[in-house]
Amino acid sequence: MPLETQKFYYTPEEYLEIEEKAEYKSEYRNGEIVPMTGGTTNHNKISGNFYAYLKFGLRGNNYDVYIGDVRLWIPRYRQHTYPDVMVIEGEPIYTGTSTTTVMNPILIAEVLSKSTKNYDQGDKFLYYRSIPEFREYILINQYEYHVMQYVKTAENQWSFTELEDESATLSLQTIDFQIGLHNLYEQVNFAENNED
Repeated sequence: MPLETQKFYYTPEEYLEIEEKAEYKSEYRNGEIVPMTGGTTNHNKISGNFYAYLKFGLRGNNYDVYIGDVRLWIPRYRQHTYPDVMVIEGEPIYTGTSTTTVMNPILIAEVLSKSTKNYDQGDKFLYYRSIPEFREYILINQYEYHVMQYVKTAENQWSFTELEDESATLSLQTIDFQIGLHNLYEQVNFAENNED
């Protein structure tokens, strides 16, 4: 007879309380707390490059750019997640009384890893699409030059663009910003990528 493991379900408030004291970050998925896996050095470099170029490129404009440590709350699907990079236009809308969790990104970028790529491209994109302000989703492969861009063109309609060459340029559609893939992947050594 197989051993049954007890599954615990938490409220969003219980999750936030646990997360505040935790040594490692976890996501909240409709009652379940899911520990996040550690990122590779290449994952970190790509996230950092995108954040740095965005931050510099958008200076003086009414945008805030956030990287990995800012939490996102998606009320419709009861999800707390930590996107790799988020852009918010104007003032952030917070949930609760703290400034740790936002609700209104217009753009989200995720660096894909072997363990999360299916989730990032599937259910997580579904959850993100429920955010009223959300209009652009960038998925960046950390194992080769490959970027997927989804842009909201109308209610329930998204256009898709794929870039697969080091000389290609990613042109964002929701904000005036471009980045060459050679800059996005700056200092990334594809030979270093291991199973994560």
